[in-house]
Amino acid sequence: MKLMLNTLFITSPESSVFKDGECLVVKRDKETVLRAPIHILNGLVCLGRVYVTPQAMSHCVQNDVAVSFLSENGRFWGRVQGPVSGNVLLRRRQYRAADDPTESAAMAGAILAAKMANCRTVLRRAARSAGSPPGQERLTLAAKALGQVLLRLQSATDLETMRGLEGEAAAIYFGVFDHLILQQKDGFVFQKRSRRPPLDRVNAMLSFAYTLLVHDVSAACQSIGLDPQVGYLHRDRPGRPSLALDLMEDLRAVMADRLVLSLINRQQVKAKDFVISGSGAVRMSDDCRRSLITAYQERKQEEISHPFLGDKMPLGMLPFVQALLLSRFLRGDLDAYPSYFHRT
Repeated sequence: MKLMLNTLFITSPESSVFKDGECLVVKRDKETVLRAPIHILNGLVCLGRVYVTPQAMSHCVQNDVAVSFLSENGRFWGRVQGPVSGNVLLRRRQYRAADDPTESAAMAGAILAAKMANCRTVLRRAARSAGSPPGQERLTLAAKALGQVLLRLQSATDLETMRGLEGEAAAIYFGVFDHLILQQKDGFVFQKRSRRPPLDRVNAMLSFAYTLLVHDVSAACQSIGLDPQVGYLHRDRPGRPSLALDLMEDLRAVMADRLVLSLINRQQVKAKDFVISGSGAVRMSDDCRRSLITAYQERKQEEISHPFLGDKMPLGMLPFVQALLLSRFLRGDLDAYPSYFHRT
């Protein structure tokens, strides 16, 4: 259970929420674990099997506290809110910012700066522990090159220039990604990023991990009241969760890439766990997918310290916290959107 940015997150299964005067009381096994005055809350997010009494639900609705329900894995189920809510104003502000080239470029710049910095952190961390001198040198040079792209990003003012720099950074990062694979080198060879379909085992795992992450970020956006379809770096396209894709950019390296590398290097997945079709497309077996999902959920429980808030939290809370911070920025409570820069 965690109270952050005036939103109460209930992550413990079999918890119950009751009304007690002007407070919400959270109980587990008949024991009170938290009491929060309703006037300090903006939202209540329930993950998994959480029971909210009708009285508590009514109390939330009457005080303009939205109640969101998600599965234990973070899949968005639904949201309960009263007839008077600030979400329409939040979304109108989100849409206006998306239609403004200057505001969109500022958002995209913040997102890409964190994405590149987090990719560089992965490379620098690996370079310090690389087993072979040639790999270590390549990783170090790539990290320096990413730093140069970051410097050029600071002076970029339009989306097209930023997207070009993003492509350049991705080429540098994935150009040395194979050096991050330290075990099972014969079975897990990575040459370049390939999608739809993935053409090797590493790409198959990356694509699946990114899918899990974008679902989490999309659920976080919906639980906060943002429209996951309208983004800034990623433009509108029918069926594409553009805002979710935006917000996941600075989380990819931390929540997905490192997870895939860990599963390979710890030999928790094997080359035999994949199926290669006649066209060359590679897909994960059902057992392999289950292994990745399990590892993903376990990784979300790891504790990190948020660099902007200074609070400790499970890694899996990051999508919700970043969506909250974006909503605060759009409402004018923050001067800029604080992207997530991972610390090691």
